[in-house]
Amino acid sequence: MTSERDGELPAAVTWGLLAAWAIHDSEELFTMSGWTEQAVPRLRERFPQVPPQVWEKLRTTPAQAAVAIGIMGGLVAAASARGAATGGRSRLYQTVLAGFGLHAITHVAQAAAVRGYTPGVVTAPLVVAPFSIWAWRRLRAAGVPTGGGASSAGALLALPAVAAACHAAARALAPVRSR
Repeated sequence: MTSERDGELPAAVTWGLLAAWAIHDSEELFTMSGWTEQAVPRLRERFPQVPPQVWEKLRTTPAQAAVAIGIMGGLVAAASARGAATGGRSRLYQTVLAGFGLHAITHVAQAAAVRGYTPGVVTAPLVVAPFSIWAWRRLRAAGVPTGGGASSAGALLALPAVAAACHAAARALAPVRSR
């Protein structure tokens, strides 16, 4: 049996991304739509310079949250599978891992900006950041080339676009029905 130092990467490093994501996004799934309903009126009042249509786009139904999270889950599952198949060398895996870790910062920043709870802020510092740091350390310990920051740069550029695309697809697939 080979050790991590011999180039063998534990499956927990690659498939752990999917597990950590599932824990984190479960928090988002259970809190997102209720939080937006309660927070939007308060945020409108606090930030009157923000156009009303922005606040309306922030509102998310439970179905839309589930669809957006499911789409992102497909991407994270694919990245985890590629990571497992390539011993962590996959550019997709490393970019998604970088995006996952970096987005913990956005959760904490959002909570600071609104001066309170935001969906995902509990598991961001307790699950997302620690898992991401641990996974990068395991990749390096196994001698896996990590792209010298290219993954992080790509993730920083892709993360907002991917998140927006997931939410746009969710709005199209689970539109709000008129009563």
